[in-house]
Amino acid sequence: MKINMKRYLFIVAMALCFLTACNEKSEGGKLSPDLVTSPKSASQTSEKQAVITFDKKEHDFGTLLQGEVVTYSFHFTNTGNAPLLISSVNSSCGCTVGDYPREPIAPGKGGSIKATYDSKSHYGMQNRTLTVMSNTMPAKNILHIKAKVMTPSQY
Repeated sequence: MKINMKRYLFIVAMALCFLTACNEKSEGGKLSPDLVTSPKSASQTSEKQAVITFDKKEHDFGTLLQGEVVTYSFHFTNTGNAPLLISSVNSSCGCTVGDYPREPIAPGKGGSIKATYDSKSHYGMQNRTLTVMSNTMPAKNILHIKAKVMTPSQY
């Protein structure tokens, strides 16, 4: 049986790739420590990085009468070592508006993102999100608000 030289080289190359990939794992199938990288916080590296830390990321308004407009402020602190810049706050629905600071937030300082929800034309359980985009890693943070909206006849 005669084997084509190109086919033979291809089979050898594939076998080497397979063996090399298998050798990157240590005993027990776990990755060796030098192959595992974990994200470092700004305080662990020399890089300047803003870090947004919220007091909480979810708020429940409870039971609302249809048509009520309610507001909650999500407080945060820049726990990084570079100024925090919030570029946008987008809501999942036109019934929710997010207001945020436009100026840079210095390391160690804080601020708040004000979420205003208008329950007009809604009823039942409502879950909305605000997507905060900033110069942090990750760049996107999600805030949640919820409420149970009742019509006047149910209230």
